[in-house]
Amino acid sequence: MRVQRESPLAYAELARVTSAAGTGLSLRGTPESGEVVARHGDAEYAVAVWQGRLYGKPASDWEVAHLARLAGALGAGLVGEDGETYGVRDGVLEQAGGASPYEFGKVDDIIATGPARWDT
Repeated sequence: MRVQRESPLAYAELARVTSAAGTGLSLRGTPESGEVVARHGDAEYAVAVWQGRLYGKPASDWEVAHLARLAGALGAGLVGEDGETYGVRDGVLEQAGGASPYEFGKVDDIIATGPARWDT
């Protein structure tokens, strides 16, 4: 999944948005290579990679929720490998691009549940 918008995303803007209060995210690395990290309990999880562009390979609804919220805060969209889009509407994480939108659930509930991997 990639964070996509019309104007280029600068590392400084990504740093500003991830450091804002209430995001639950932090940015580590350099303007050339870094990662966005989210905490759950005592553990930290990489939810996105920065290499001049921002992308992620989520393994849970929790990671998709973080990516969608981050994309929204950046004024961007979250686009999957097949062109489907992900976003938060009325507090609900959803995927669009098929015949009808798929709702994952309420973002706050997904974030509170934590990173339950799809492969377990």
